[in-house]
Amino acid sequence: MSSNITIQRICQHCGKEFTARTTVTQYCGDACAKRAYKARQKAAKVETSNRQTKAIKEKPMEDLKAKAFLSVADTCQLLGISRWTLWRLIKRGELPAAKFGRSILIKRADIDSLFQLTPLEFPAESLDQDTFNPEDCYSLSEVQALYRISEKALHELIKRIGIPKYKQGIYAYVPKAHIRSLLGPQSDKETKTREL
Repeated sequence: MSSNITIQRICQHCGKEFTARTTVTQYCGDACAKRAYKARQKAAKVETSNRQTKAIKEKPMEDLKAKAFLSVADTCQLLGISRWTLWRLIKRGELPAAKFGRSILIKRADIDSLFQLTPLEFPAESLDQDTFNPEDCYSLSEVQALYRISEKALHELIKRIGIPKYKQGIYAYVPKAHIRSLLGPQSDKETKTREL
């Protein structure tokens, strides 16, 4: 049964106004319908390609998560920390590691257990924003230089442990006492860094 309806619509492809015979017509003609179909096909291929690229990029990390034992390099990549930070964890006995010949292996379960520990106890003194003194704090860039920790790993530690952070202008500061409790004293390195 033919329809006598005439309705003004906007073409979903070219954006021009046209007279349609049905209320569901989307395109002004066959040419626009074909172009819109090709555009949808192209977008679907791009989306598929993007998903494949993302899967390829994430595969190494997924492979690391599936391993029962990790090397030092693998552990650093998984946690996003430097070798120095990892060695400090091992040296302090917070992360068990075993030596097999020339290789050091770390159990994945031990890495997971690091995040199940109770929060660290920090010194009782807490700086108030009103009484903030930069002399009692490190800037975030100073912490990165002193402890050789990546920016991402540092921000995750601050957030996870709940270390107070103070803003002054464009700089962010964290209390020295909290950082030393978490990452250990660095008096010699601190002196060298400040001399530079």
